[in-house]
Amino acid sequence: MSSFDSGRPVEILLVEDSPGDVRLTREALKEGKVLNNLSVVGDGAAALDFLRRKGPYENRARPDLILLDLNLPKKDGREVLEEIKDDPDLKRIPVVILTTSSADQDIAKSYDLHANCYITKPVNLEQFISVVKSVEDFWLTVVKLPKQ
Repeated sequence: MSSFDSGRPVEILLVEDSPGDVRLTREALKEGKVLNNLSVVGDGAAALDFLRRKGPYENRARPDLILLDLNLPKKDGREVLEEIKDDPDLKRIPVVILTTSSADQDIAKSYDLHANCYITKPVNLEQFISVVKSVEDFWLTVVKLPKQ
């Protein structure tokens, strides 16, 4: 049972600059159980414009969940996370850090900045798809998310 009872698709924002990881995430979510709309931006500045509905993103739906890489061009994922969690209009959107870094300082800093969870991307293709499906299962079917 989805936490989305309205029948509308779940809006997911993927902030990721690796085309390969974008493709894998898209495929894993397409195979999933929950109807979703995946929007993708490739850098931190675009992510904040998307969330604030600026420029080309003015008519985009507010995401229900954000999948955020830390190592991004233009604006680092840590800065993006900090701005999201400092913004009263955005801070309730769950942010899942999905990154290659397994460094203790990145994990600690992300939680200090109020990330909702931290996942290190597996290098193995099948494990990567499994991780994305696990994120979907947990965040979109188990967890009750706030209404927009």
